[in-house]
Amino acid sequence: MLTITGANATARTWQAGAMALVLAAALTGCANSKLTTGSIGRDSGKPIAQMSSQELDAAAGTLGRSYAKDPSSKAVALRYASVLQIDGRTDQSLAVMRKLAITYPKDRDVLAAYGKALAAAGQLEPALDAVRRAQTPEYPDWRLLSAEAAILDQLGKQGDARSLYRRALDLKPNEPSVLSNLGMSYLLEGDLKSAETYMRQAAAAPGADSRVRQNLALVVGLQGRFEEAETLARQELSPQQAEANVTYLRSMLAQQNAWSEIKDEEKNTN
Repeated sequence: MLTITGANATARTWQAGAMALVLAAALTGCANSKLTTGSIGRDSGKPIAQMSSQELDAAAGTLGRSYAKDPSSKAVALRYASVLQIDGRTDQSLAVMRKLAITYPKDRDVLAAYGKALAAAGQLEPALDAVRRAQTPEYPDWRLLSAEAAILDQLGKQGDARSLYRRALDLKPNEPSVLSNLGMSYLLEGDLKSAETYMRQAAAAPGADSRVRQNLALVVGLQGRFEEAETLARQELSPQQAEANVTYLRSMLAQQNAWSEIKDEEKNTN
């Protein structure tokens, strides 16, 4: 198994990928939940995070046609931008949200989603501004606090980020997405034990979804416990989705030569 020093070094090289996961988890749900659970036109209304690549492409096509007919429709534009974002079309998602933010310059849901699109495109300072403008100090939204914290994490301001995560948890105790993001914050600086502690709390919390468990699988895998990581990655998913997640987990680690390094060290300890 990797030594703590080796694991920490591997984790630090993961920052770009891990930060992307933090942002994806933190900003999901900032917009009205009806936009991700309700049906729009012929769109199935299936939660976006549970869609396969084929379903994402189909949803993008359906929503794109609806959007072309009425670009000012908040519901359609928000869901369309979310689908594009998850499908990896960040520039197109940002273009949709930029146009919608011009139409609804003070709308909280729109500003939150615009911040998500900006962050995914690497425009972190504007993203931070958009998320902060969406917040209402007298009635703070825990989702926006978590979103702001995720952006601060990507800017390397872990202390400020964790303060906001804890404020979010004060407002929404035991919220799995916030606990998971807090765990990812520790991952970013290579503290894998603390990261796993929060990830496990997140995975055990009511309402935890597959994305939270995938983050836990990530942290477990980084510590060399690959059988456990693969078991976690396969939970509650179709065989195709589970295999895709395991393949992704392996490829991410392989980018840093971590997979072979950990396997070799496991053999040496047996």
